[in-house]
Amino acid sequence: MGFKEQIDYSRLPKHIAVIMDGNGRWAKGQGKMRVFGHEQGVLSVKDIVEGCVEVGIEYLTLYAFSTENWSRPKEEVDALMQILISTINKETETLNKNNVKLNAIGNIESLPQECINDLKEAMDKTSHNQKCTLTLALSYSSKWEIVNAAKKIAIAVKNDTIDINDIDENLFSSKLTTVNIPDPELMIRTSGEHRISNYLLWQMAYTEFYFTDVLWPDFRRENLFEAIVDYQKRERRFGKISEQLN
Repeated sequence: MGFKEQIDYSRLPKHIAVIMDGNGRWAKGQGKMRVFGHEQGVLSVKDIVEGCVEVGIEYLTLYAFSTENWSRPKEEVDALMQILISTINKETETLNKNNVKLNAIGNIESLPQECINDLKEAMDKTSHNQKCTLTLALSYSSKWEIVNAAKKIAIAVKNDTIDINDIDENLFSSKLTTVNIPDPELMIRTSGEHRISNYLLWQMAYTEFYFTDVLWPDFRRENLFEAIVDYQKRERRFGKISEQLN
Protein backbone atom coordinates (compact mmCIF):
# COMPACT_ATOMS: atom_id res chain seq x y z
CA MET A 1 0.00 0.00 0.00
CA GLY A 2 1.36 3.42 -0.96
CA PHE A 3 1.38 6.38 1.40
CA LYS A 4 -1.47 8.09 -0.45
CA GLU A 5 -3.74 5.15 0.34
CA GLN A 6 -2.87 5.51 4.04
CA ILE A 7 -3.94 9.16 4.28
CA ASP A 8 -6.96 9.94 6.45
CA TYR A 9 -8.70 12.65 4.43
CA SER A 10 -10.72 13.74 7.45
CA ARG A 11 -7.52 14.78 9.26
CA LEU A 12 -5.52 16.58 6.58
CA PRO A 13 -3.32 19.49 7.61
CA LYS A 14 -4.89 22.61 6.18
CA HIS A 15 -1.53 24.30 5.68
CA ILE A 16 1.87 22.76 4.96
CA ALA A 17 5.07 24.85 5.05
CA VAL A 18 8.24 23.58 3.37
CA ILE A 19 11.93 24.44 3.64
CA MET A 20 13.34 23.29 0.31
CA ASP A 21 16.91 22.36 1.19
CA GLY A 22 19.67 20.42 -0.54
CA ASN A 23 19.75 21.75 -4.10
CA GLY A 24 23.46 22.61 -3.93
CA ARG A 25 24.49 19.30 -2.36
CA TRP A 26 22.40 17.40 -4.89
CA ALA A 27 24.14 19.20 -7.76
CA LYS A 28 27.57 18.59 -6.23
CA GLY A 29 26.75 14.90 -6.01
CA GLN A 30 25.98 14.95 -9.72
CA GLY A 31 29.25 16.72 -10.47
CA LYS A 32 27.32 19.82 -11.56
CA MET A 33 27.23 23.52 -10.65
CA ARG A 34 24.90 24.58 -7.81
CA VAL A 35 22.54 26.31 -10.22
CA PHE A 36 21.79 22.91 -11.81
CA GLY A 37 20.39 21.78 -8.47
CA HIS A 38 18.16 24.84 -8.28
CA GLU A 39 16.86 24.16 -11.78
CA GLN A 40 16.06 20.55 -10.88
CA GLY A 41 14.42 21.73 -7.67
CA VAL A 42 11.76 23.46 -9.78
CA LEU A 43 10.54 20.02 -10.89
CA SER A 44 10.03 19.10 -7.23
CA VAL A 45 8.06 22.30 -6.64
CA LYS A 46 5.73 21.48 -9.51
CA ASP A 47 5.19 17.90 -8.32
CA ILE A 48 4.57 18.92 -4.70
CA VAL A 49 2.07 21.61 -5.69
CA GLU A 50 0.20 19.07 -7.81
CA GLY A 51 0.41 16.55 -4.96
CA CYS A 52 -1.17 19.05 -2.57
CA VAL A 53 -3.97 19.71 -5.04
CA GLU A 54 -4.43 15.97 -5.52
CA VAL A 55 -5.09 15.22 -1.85
CA GLY A 56 -6.76 18.51 -0.88
CA ILE A 57 -4.17 20.61 0.95
CA GLU A 58 -5.57 24.14 0.98
CA TYR A 59 -2.38 26.11 1.72
CA LEU A 60 1.23 25.41 0.76
CA THR A 61 4.04 27.81 1.66
CA LEU A 62 7.53 27.34 0.21
CA TYR A 63 10.66 29.00 1.58
CA ALA A 64 12.01 30.00 -1.82
CA PHE A 65 14.59 32.68 -0.93
CA SER A 66 15.56 33.95 2.49
CA THR A 67 16.94 37.36 3.40
CA GLU A 68 20.19 35.57 4.29
CA ASN A 69 20.40 34.10 0.78
CA TRP A 70 21.34 37.54 -0.55
CA SER A 71 24.81 36.92 0.92
CA ARG A 72 25.46 34.02 -1.45
CA PRO A 73 27.81 34.51 -4.44
CA LYS A 74 26.36 37.05 -6.88
CA GLU A 75 26.34 34.60 -9.79
CA GLU A 76 24.21 32.16 -7.78
CA VAL A 77 21.81 34.88 -6.65
CA ASP A 78 21.47 36.15 -10.22
CA ALA A 79 20.80 32.61 -11.46
CA LEU A 80 18.17 32.07 -8.76
CA MET A 81 16.39 35.27 -9.78
CA GLN A 82 16.38 34.18 -13.44
CA ILE A 83 15.03 30.77 -12.48
CA LEU A 84 12.31 32.48 -10.46
CA ILE A 85 11.32 34.71 -13.38
CA SER A 86 11.27 31.91 -15.95
CA THR A 87 9.38 29.56 -13.63
CA ILE A 88 6.69 32.11 -12.83
CA ASN A 89 6.19 32.88 -16.52
CA LYS A 90 6.18 29.22 -17.50
CA GLU A 91 3.95 27.85 -14.75
CA THR A 92 1.20 30.48 -14.45
CA GLU A 93 -0.96 28.59 -16.94
CA THR A 94 -0.41 25.36 -15.00
CA LEU A 95 -1.41 27.07 -11.76
CA ASN A 96 -4.66 28.16 -13.37
CA LYS A 97 -5.23 24.67 -14.74
CA ASN A 98 -4.88 23.25 -11.22
CA ASN A 99 -6.98 26.03 -9.66
CA VAL A 100 -4.01 27.26 -7.58
CA LYS A 101 -3.74 30.86 -6.35
CA LEU A 102 -0.23 32.33 -6.21
CA ASN A 103 0.73 34.47 -3.23
CA ALA A 104 4.03 35.90 -1.92
CA ILE A 105 5.36 37.06 1.44
CA GLY A 106 8.61 38.78 2.38
CA ASN A 107 10.44 41.95 1.44
CA ILE A 108 9.22 41.71 -2.14
CA GLU A 109 10.38 45.21 -3.01
CA SER A 110 14.00 44.09 -2.57
CA LEU A 111 13.71 41.72 -5.54
CA PRO A 112 14.79 42.76 -9.05
CA GLN A 113 12.08 44.81 -10.75
CA GLU A 114 11.52 42.17 -13.43
CA CYS A 115 10.82 39.61 -10.71
CA ILE A 116 8.39 41.96 -8.99
CA ASN A 117 6.54 42.67 -12.22
CA ASP A 118 6.22 39.01 -13.23
CA LEU A 119 5.26 37.97 -9.71
CA LYS A 120 2.50 40.58 -9.46
CA GLU A 121 1.20 39.67 -12.92
CA ALA A 122 1.08 35.96 -12.04
CA MET A 123 -0.64 36.70 -8.72
CA ASP A 124 -3.23 38.78 -10.55
CA LYS A 125 -3.83 36.09 -13.19
CA THR A 126 -4.36 33.40 -10.54
CA SER A 127 -6.23 35.50 -7.97
CA HIS A 128 -9.58 33.84 -8.78
CA ASN A 129 -8.36 30.29 -8.06
CA GLN A 130 -9.66 28.55 -4.91
CA LYS A 131 -8.37 24.96 -4.73
CA CYS A 132 -5.02 25.75 -3.11
CA THR A 133 -3.05 28.86 -2.18
CA LEU A 134 0.65 28.58 -3.02
CA THR A 135 2.69 31.15 -1.09
CA LEU A 136 6.30 31.83 -1.99
CA ALA A 137 8.43 33.23 0.84
CA LEU A 138 10.81 35.50 -1.08
CA SER A 139 13.51 37.67 0.47
CA TYR A 140 11.80 36.53 3.64
CA SER A 141 12.97 36.68 7.24
CA SER A 142 10.69 35.90 10.14
CA LYS A 143 12.61 38.28 12.43
CA TRP A 144 12.19 41.03 9.81
CA GLU A 145 8.47 40.25 9.65
CA ILE A 146 8.03 40.36 13.44
CA VAL A 147 9.98 43.62 13.76
CA ASN A 148 7.87 45.18 11.01
CA ALA A 149 4.68 44.09 12.77
CA ALA A 150 5.94 45.64 16.03
CA LYS A 151 6.70 48.89 14.20
CA LYS A 152 3.18 49.02 12.70
CA ILE A 153 1.62 48.53 16.11
CA ALA A 154 3.92 51.12 17.71
CA ILE A 155 2.96 53.68 15.08
CA ALA A 156 -0.74 52.90 15.55
CA VAL A 157 -0.43 53.32 19.34
CA LYS A 158 1.43 56.60 18.85
CA ASN A 159 -1.33 57.83 16.53
CA ASP A 160 -4.02 56.70 18.99
CA THR A 161 -5.61 54.30 16.49
CA ILE A 162 -4.79 51.33 18.76
CA ASP A 163 -4.96 51.29 22.54
CA ILE A 164 -1.97 49.55 24.10
CA ASN A 165 -4.32 47.37 26.17
CA ASP A 166 -5.87 46.01 22.96
CA ILE A 167 -2.61 44.43 21.83
CA ASP A 168 -2.94 40.65 21.94
CA GLU A 169 -1.91 37.64 19.86
CA ASN A 170 -4.72 38.16 17.34
CA LEU A 171 -3.89 41.82 16.79
CA PHE A 172 -0.19 41.04 16.41
CA SER A 173 -0.95 38.25 13.91
CA SER A 174 -3.03 40.69 11.87
CA LYS A 175 0.10 42.80 11.26
CA LEU A 176 2.13 39.88 9.84
CA THR A 177 2.49 39.16 6.13
CA THR A 178 0.55 35.92 6.67
CA VAL A 179 -2.55 37.72 7.94
CA ASN A 180 -4.90 35.86 5.55
CA ILE A 181 -3.19 32.47 5.89
CA PRO A 182 -3.82 29.98 8.72
CA ASP A 183 -0.80 28.88 10.74
CA PRO A 184 0.83 25.73 9.32
CA GLU A 185 0.06 22.44 11.03
CA LEU A 186 2.97 20.67 9.33
CA MET A 187 6.45 21.89 8.37
CA ILE A 188 8.66 19.75 6.14
CA ARG A 189 12.40 20.29 5.80
CA THR A 190 14.46 18.25 3.35
CA SER A 191 18.16 17.31 3.21
CA GLY A 192 18.64 16.13 6.80
CA GLU A 193 18.95 19.56 8.44
CA HIS A 194 17.12 20.02 11.75
CA ARG A 195 16.45 23.73 12.12
CA ILE A 196 13.83 26.25 10.95
CA SER A 197 16.20 28.94 9.67
CA ASN A 198 14.27 32.12 10.51
CA TYR A 199 11.11 30.78 8.87
CA LEU A 200 7.58 31.55 10.15
CA LEU A 201 8.78 31.70 13.76
CA TRP A 202 5.55 33.20 15.11
CA GLN A 203 3.28 31.08 12.93
CA MET A 204 4.95 27.75 13.79
CA ALA A 205 4.46 27.91 17.56
CA TYR A 206 2.42 24.67 17.44
CA THR A 207 3.48 23.24 14.09
CA GLU A 208 4.52 19.60 13.76
CA PHE A 209 8.01 19.28 12.26
CA TYR A 210 8.97 16.57 9.76
CA PHE A 211 12.63 16.21 8.76
CA THR A 212 13.81 13.97 5.95
CA ASP A 213 17.26 13.16 4.55
CA VAL A 214 15.89 13.36 0.99
CA LEU A 215 17.46 16.26 -0.92
CA TRP A 216 14.93 18.66 -2.41
CA PRO A 217 15.50 17.77 -6.11
CA ASP A 218 14.62 14.16 -5.24
CA PHE A 219 11.55 15.05 -3.15
CA ARG A 220 8.31 14.03 -4.86
CA ARG A 221 4.64 13.73 -3.99
CA GLU A 222 5.11 10.24 -2.53
CA ASN A 223 7.52 11.81 -0.03
CA LEU A 224 4.87 14.47 0.66
CA PHE A 225 2.26 11.80 1.27
CA GLU A 226 4.66 10.00 3.63
CA ALA A 227 5.07 13.22 5.63
CA ILE A 228 1.29 13.65 5.85
CA VAL A 229 0.86 10.06 7.09
CA ASP A 230 3.57 10.64 9.72
CA TYR A 231 1.81 13.85 10.81
CA GLN A 232 -1.47 12.00 11.20
CA LYS A 233 0.12 9.53 13.62
CA ARG A 234 0.91 12.34 16.06
CA GLU A 235 -1.29 13.60 18.88
CA ARG A 236 -1.68 17.37 18.83
CA ARG A 237 -2.49 18.42 22.40
CA PHE A 238 -1.86 22.20 22.44
CA GLY A 239 -0.90 22.07 26.13
CA LYS A 240 -3.69 19.69 27.14
CA ILE A 241 -3.36 16.05 28.19
CA SER A 242 -4.43 13.09 26.04
CA GLU A 243 -7.58 12.40 28.06
CA GLN A 244 -8.89 15.90 27.36
CA LEU A 245 -8.83 15.26 23.61
CA ASN A 246 -11.26 12.31 23.77
